[in-house]
Amino acid sequence: MNFDRIREKLNILADAAKYDVSCASSGSDRTNKGKGLGNASKMGICHSYTADGRCVSLLKILLTNHCIFDCAYCVTRKSNDVPRAAFKVQEVVDLTINFYRRNYIEGLFLSSGIFKSPDHTMERLVSVAKKLREEENFNGYIHLKSIPGASDELMYEAGLYADRLSVNIEVPTISGLKLLAPDKKHEDFTKPMEKVKNEIVRYKSEHKIIKSTPKYAPAGQSTQMIVGATGESDKDIMYSAAYYYKTFHMKRVYYSGYVPVTHDSRLPAIGSQVPMLRENRLYQTDWLLRFYGFSIGEILNNRHPNLDMDVDPKLSWALRNLHHFPVDVNTVDKRLLARIPGIGMRSVDKIIKARKFRKLNWDHLKKIGVALNRAQYFMVCDSRHWERRDLDADKIKGMILQNSSGKFRNQYSTQLSLFN
Repeated sequence: MNFDRIREKLNILADAAKYDVSCASSGSDRTNKGKGLGNASKMGICHSYTADGRCVSLLKILLTNHCIFDCAYCVTRKSNDVPRAAFKVQEVVDLTINFYRRNYIEGLFLSSGIFKSPDHTMERLVSVAKKLREEENFNGYIHLKSIPGASDELMYEAGLYADRLSVNIEVPTISGLKLLAPDKKHEDFTKPMEKVKNEIVRYKSEHKIIKSTPKYAPAGQSTQMIVGATGESDKDIMYSAAYYYKTFHMKRVYYSGYVPVTHDSRLPAIGSQVPMLRENRLYQTDWLLRFYGFSIGEILNNRHPNLDMDVDPKLSWALRNLHHFPVDVNTVDKRLLARIPGIGMRSVDKIIKARKFRKLNWDHLKKIGVALNRAQYFMVCDSRHWERRDLDADKIKGMILQNSSGKFRNQYSTQLSLFN
């Protein structure tokens, strides 16, 4: 093995993979039987942090950055003058096992440019996962990128060896896809999604009767959208995300701020700021839709097609709907309690349990974990230490911003001058 060449390939193909953010997982249960390598438990593996704060890692690479397509937004498009490389199937297998044995990683995230044809590429991705499972007895986490246009047969085989599959829709709307990737068709993305969804449904149904039914993509499937490459509003993006969640049973939809990589009149100029704050607001909105009972129309509509950048979407909604507030935290129903800014779902459950035994005051709420710097303007409790003042939305917003801090604060700090 030429280690210098392998290192060179790894540098090129790991760098090219950094633009894909949809590498988190949950729900996999591929346990080690005692004779193999690795263990993908239900918490899954991701290139980020788990809910309990643990940092987990995986080998995240492309099989190759050669590609037959010329998508304007993609760094690996065929017209881009970048160093090219390709791993052999066995090289990826060896890298994964060697990195795992050294405790560098806990799993593999494998994507690829499309070379020769979608089926040829997908076949090689499946071969990597198959070798790891059957020849190396590897039980760690594997996330495979599904190649748009791949056959149903290959998609089925991929789900037998991978914990999670994902097809990146990339551009949120069909019109945007036609503009930036005219060689691709929307159905090339949705066909593999539909196959994976149907196979997961079939597996769950058969597993209830036959417990030995082979697992199929136990961590489900996900997708990714690029934010800021085209002119879609936040409303357009979230309605697209809702469609994929509902239609294809997505575990997650990821939002990736566009990083300018080429000179193209259809795209933001090189040097333009990556919309990280907008990306963060979309994730917050996604969370509200999935766990807090909000509908898209409540947060984003024709009057408010884009999210506020200076406050989070939950606070933005509350400021636009002050007629619902203040509420008594000791009596309000769970739905409205969860809509109070500064109260998360864990705190909601704690409050509901605690108020069965006594009326809660500000000290109790602070110990529970409520962010009183925001919540105090929208609720009352069993205390006289706070009297609600006659404040309008602008005044409340200004007071919260003046006492807030965060990693994106410098991006909207000029707004604070409005309230001084």
